[in-house]
Amino acid sequence: MVLPLLLPLLIPLTTAVVCLLAHGRPRLQRPLGVAGAAALLAAGLALLARVWADGLLVTQPGGWPAPFGITLAADLLSALLVALTGVVGLAVAVYSAATIDAGRARFGYYPLLHVLLFGVCGAFLTGDLFNLYVWFEVLLIASFVLLALGGERPQLEGAIKYVTLNLVASTFFLVAVGLLYAEVGTLNMADLARRVPAHPQPALMTTLAMLFLAAFGIKAAAFPLFFWLPAAYHTPPPAVSALFAGLLSKVGVYALIRTFTLIFRQDPALTQTLLLSIAALTMVTGVLGAVAQGELRRILAFESISQVGYMLLGLGLLSRLGLAAAIFFMLHHGVVKTGLFLVSGLAERRQGTGELRALGGLYRAAPLLAALYLVAALAMAGLPPLSGFAAKLALVQAGLGAGQGLLVAVALLVSVVTLYVLMRVWSEAFWRPAPAGFPLPAPGSRASPTPALAAAAALAVLAVLLGVGAEPVLDVTLRAADALLQPEAYIAAVLRR
Repeated sequence: MVLPLLLPLLIPLTTAVVCLLAHGRPRLQRPLGVAGAAALLAAGLALLARVWADGLLVTQPGGWPAPFGITLAADLLSALLVALTGVVGLAVAVYSAATIDAGRARFGYYPLLHVLLFGVCGAFLTGDLFNLYVWFEVLLIASFVLLALGGERPQLEGAIKYVTLNLVASTFFLVAVGLLYAEVGTLNMADLARRVPAHPQPALMTTLAMLFLAAFGIKAAAFPLFFWLPAAYHTPPPAVSALFAGLLSKVGVYALIRTFTLIFRQDPALTQTLLLSIAALTMVTGVLGAVAQGELRRILAFESISQVGYMLLGLGLLSRLGLAAAIFFMLHHGVVKTGLFLVSGLAERRQGTGELRALGGLYRAAPLLAALYLVAALAMAGLPPLSGFAAKLALVQAGLGAGQGLLVAVALLVSVVTLYVLMRVWSEAFWRPAPAGFPLPAPGSRASPTPALAAAAALAVLAVLLGVGAEPVLDVTLRAADALLQPEAYIAAVLRR
């Protein structure tokens, strides 16, 4: 039982060390990076299959029993997100092997990539709030260096904004952890699930819950503290942007789902109202920010903020279907938004810029690239039969079932605006002729590398499969939601009581 839980941690850590030993040899690091990401995907899928068959997996490294030792636990939510990490990691590793320059590779790009994957998997698998803080810091360090790697001025500016706001979130998180430990004497999540609802001062526990909401809300890029995301995502190489868009906000949303379904259950009316309000404001402000942008990756960055609102909507509804839809949406967004950033990077590569005013004619010059963008864009907007349609339909049904017609109307309106924004990109960057003064490069001069195209194509195919096969995927997420809403099995398995 120990090995399936440890492999998603050991594989990226080992890959990072091996790539570090190959320092200065980019040609060796590339296949090592791809092989490590493929192994992580295999381990993630194996973990998912094991959890589906046998239920929750728990281990206590070091032999100390919970709640005193370090707990690793994987339920369906954790296993699904570890598998998603493998999918995104492999796509980005293949894309990176074809697009990351030798200079960045020599300065540690591949070890940092796998340290980031290591941190993401650790955050999904930990059963302890303090260790969750530690994994967040692993993520922060690796992502900050990846943002700044290359030393270009826009990168450094974006990295400073990114690390500043995320350090604020880490401070909130650490203060909340310290205060919570002082009150209840434990940080094991299963033990907290027993102690926090029974605390004699529920108002104090609710106050601490709001502190965790602020910390995790910043990590998730939720309203109003999302400014770090659009300031940072368009500055590094597209492979880094794709990795961040596919995974980083999911860690924040995961932390919110885990804590507000397992630990802070004493005042659901207040937390639901706050989460639903934040969800609506995140959806609206994100999509309006996207409307105002004229650069491809900045548009996608603001759209990422908007999509976080849909995930928070499912959590705020706190129903079986709402949580299942939120989990489905996380899987959909991780696949599709990663693909969109990979395609945007290839479009920038051909034209030398991501400014919409300088793009055009890509439909004729690169028809496959145009097709991949169109599939991903329509999936993000929620058109059938793609993955976004199934995820949003489930959210709409959950919202109507909970009597939240106004929020459903907001979500549908934001989807229409999302379609408008992404089709504006299609019209200006792909469909119209290249504008005067900005001619397309000569054929083949900046052609998209085949491995990079293959990575983007694989994600587009997966978006189609998630939509066409939505029923079995929803069955899995419904079972994950059942486990979240009935945490007694999690608590008993971790505490062995």
